Amino acid sequence: MAKLKIKPKKLKTWWLLATLVPLLFLDATLLRLDHIRMAEMRDAVLTADKEEASDEEIAEKLKTLKEFTVSNMVINVVDDNGEQKITFGTGPFYLEHQYIRAANRALAEAEKNIASDANPNGNIYALASETCRAQAIANGWTWDNPNYINCMVSEIQKYPAADEIQDKIIASLPSTELYRWDFAAPIWAPTLTGFMILITIILIVVIFIRFLIWAFLHLALLFV
Repeated sequence: MAKLKIKPKKLKTWWLLATLVPLLFLDATLLRLDHIRMAEMRDAVLTADKEEASDEEIAEKLKTLKEFTVSNMVINVVDDNGEQKITFGTGPFYLEHQYIRAANRALAEAEKNIASDANPNGNIYALASETCRAQAIANGWTWDNPNYINCMVSEIQKYPAADEIQDKIIASLPSTELYRWDFAAPIWAPTLTGFMILITIILIVVIFIRFLIWAFLHLALLFV
């Protein structure tokens, strides 16, 4: 009895091309979903900052954002001096309100320490505070408005005996870099998105090699 032999069908290049199209669409969708998830976490941090959440709550949300970003392929478009650039990660963001709260606490502490200082102009901090509070009322500034901090520093600088006090106040203000964040994402990560992109890249390489072989054979036939 003759044995039935089944020959495997040769994998055609157009099949690979037909498979590549939906794979590319799936990759783009997965990357988009990862970006949206990162953006939601980043917005949660910024919302907590704006709504004056505790430093512990903000730190917890930052931790969640960082853990997701460093373990997923997050592609982001950021603005760099008016130029749009693609980056892997959250892109830089600044917790302005948390900084202002910390700066105001530092100013309050400086006021307490400086209130009894003797100088030719009297209590410089109290004089500056009186001027700036009047401006705050006139301009509708809230207590955490950065204009108030700028006003205080500007007023203190007007007094000739204010150098030492000014140095104390400036030294007490926290660095803005402590409130600037930028979490980087890996170029490739072992996630569903990462493995689908890896399969897509392998498929593209196979198609490219097949194209090179096809082009080489057709070129060789010209010289036969």
